[in-house]
Amino acid sequence: MVSKFNNGRLIKSLLLSLTLFMSLPAIAEKIPENVQKFVEANFPKTNFRFDGVVILPDNTMYLPLFPAKTDNGEELTIKQTYPANKTMSSKPNVIVLSNDFALLKVLTNTKGQKTVYTMANPPIELRTGMLPQDMLVPNNFVIPENLKSIAGNLIVDTTSYSGIRVETTKPVVTKLSGSTLNTLSQIPALKNKNFYASSPYSKNIQVLNLGAKTPEYSLKQNNVPISMKTYNDEFLLVTSYEKPSVDIISLADDQIIKQIYTNTQPDEILIDNNKKLAYISSSIDSSIYVLNLETMNLCKQIKITGMCEKLTLSDDGTKLFYYDKKTRDIWSVELDNNYLLKEIGKFPNVSKIAYTNNKIYITSRTKNRVAIIDYDTIGLIAEFDICEKPIDMIAYKNKIYILGAEDNSIQIINSDTDEVTDSIYLNTNGFSTKISHIEGTNIALITDTKSALYTIFDLDAKKAVNFVPIDIPANSIVVTEKVKKH
Repeated sequence: MVSKFNNGRLIKSLLLSLTLFMSLPAIAEKIPENVQKFVEANFPKTNFRFDGVVILPDNTMYLPLFPAKTDNGEELTIKQTYPANKTMSSKPNVIVLSNDFALLKVLTNTKGQKTVYTMANPPIELRTGMLPQDMLVPNNFVIPENLKSIAGNLIVDTTSYSGIRVETTKPVVTKLSGSTLNTLSQIPALKNKNFYASSPYSKNIQVLNLGAKTPEYSLKQNNVPISMKTYNDEFLLVTSYEKPSVDIISLADDQIIKQIYTNTQPDEILIDNNKKLAYISSSIDSSIYVLNLETMNLCKQIKITGMCEKLTLSDDGTKLFYYDKKTRDIWSVELDNNYLLKEIGKFPNVSKIAYTNNKIYITSRTKNRVAIIDYDTIGLIAEFDICEKPIDMIAYKNKIYILGAEDNSIQIINSDTDEVTDSIYLNTNGFSTKISHIEGTNIALITDTKSALYTIFDLDAKKAVNFVPIDIPANSIVVTEKVKKH
């Protein structure tokens, strides 16, 4: 079954070319340190977004207005507010600081448009100030006529825009009957969470509350999503079929705030929260793109061998693994070793790659087998039969959880002994698609492309906690903290 795996070292090292995107826009102007300190004195967890926009912990948004010259060292006080005589903690509509730096609160008018406070006679600090010229302008943003000068070279769209939030529909699908446990509210990891679900039956992304069957609303998409990931509970990153870009959706207002274009259609997305990077594969282009999540700009293009899929990132962020679907070769990219490319071997119809304890776990969907490889020696440790149609796999603590699509089962391998210890059958009468670990918790979500439900699985207890019916089957669900909408 396995070829190229042997006890000798089979390493084919290639120094990968790194293409720097010289044509990408420059990083937006940074909010002065003394302004940041002034705001944080009242709101310690304020987010100073990469484009200069200031977002308070409750998601109140302020647009920064830069004066012609700022003094970073000056200790700041409030010069003027609208309404008058307000403190920062009361979140007034306009704040003018003693260094002439101003903050304009983003408001919503009666037409549902984003705007700022309208004044008959704006003070000189506002009329002569300037918005950051790399700022991502809120969709359907309207500036009062007497403040048009603050836009500079920014294109402010004042035309009608319906946004990406749409009413939900109820497609006719076969639903699984049966009762569910009433325990969801007792799971701390799921409290105050939003669930974003993509489906093979819809282009739109469904937004569900905990335990809800019908989505609260949907995010309109023009193409069927391939992959979606969240970052910092603020952004949803989405790739879609026949679309050469990654969409960045702001979860604070459910709007696409940026589209990051690549040479060809991007496919899978992986997030490294510690390094604040996203890795985005493009099999057509034989590339893995690296996205800086602080600036939302591409910073590298890693050219690799073959048509990459089944992208996997090691927990420490030092290695990327992928499967070449054209040649059936498996490769590792050593991110901390000058992007060295290391050939692992060949395995048929790989459905997933996992890495833990310096070992690589590889499943074959058609052969119903798993191979375990020592990373240092590229030697075969074991290979054996596994559940029917293994479709997905995750590493958690000292265990490997393998999801079987055909029999809706989970088989658990102890990564210390490499022996199967448990077989759990979900009995959903469906066809499982994905097992997704909610980072920092003991909970995983299992989606099903046939039955209209998802399973909540306790990784520590090794059992299904609940089966949640939904209106439309999902092939992927990501979870974020519930975000207050503007």
